[in-house]
Amino acid sequence: MFKSMFALIRGTAHETAQGVVDQNAMIILRQQIRDSADAVAGAKKAVAIAIAQNEQEKRQHTKLIQRIEDLETRTIAAMEQGEDALAREAAESISILEAERDASEKAQASFTREIQRLKRVVQHSEARLRDLKRGQRIADATEKTQRLRQNTPCSGLSAIQDAESTLNRLQERQMEMDAATNALDEMAAESNPDTIAQKLSDAGCGAPITSFADDVLARLAKKSAKKQKKQN
Repeated sequence: MFKSMFALIRGTAHETAQGVVDQNAMIILRQQIRDSADAVAGAKKAVAIAIAQNEQEKRQHTKLIQRIEDLETRTIAAMEQGEDALAREAAESISILEAERDASEKAQASFTREIQRLKRVVQHSEARLRDLKRGQRIADATEKTQRLRQNTPCSGLSAIQDAESTLNRLQERQMEMDAATNALDEMAAESNPDTIAQKLSDAGCGAPITSFADDVLARLAKKSAKKQKKQN
């Protein structure tokens, strides 16, 4: 009995914890992606440090080779001058430097292999991180859409439909009001004597009411001609 109760308590706690995790899955996912991005950034920094150390090792290797070449030249000169003791001492130094040179070459080879491996790991991790971010955006949009569907009875989609219906009714009413206003304006124009006189003038019945550009130019030309006659 006690075992069953204990199992029930554990099972209930697990179900409750799982429910909390499921309800906050997007929050958890966003934090996990941030943690992953930090880890990738740290890995890239480690690769950069390894590359810098390898470059430093290469510079040291170059210096070692230059020192060895210089000592070899001087040792040969000592041997030619009969300075055997000095030549032996120089040869021992060359032997030590050659050991350092060999160790440096091994270190460079190891650095190069490790750098290439780390670069592949970082590139793979960055690709997985990009996939995660894309998946997160899709999951976020899906969750919002699902919430929009599930908020019944007054769901977001229902609210959108109501708004569309209201907009359609408003537009229809505005169109009716515009049509009525235009009809009133037309009726008022038809009964206006000025409008009728303008129509007759446009039809060539009687003197024109509106002064067009040609009339204005003709009048100004006559005025200019009269002014020139007076001046002459």
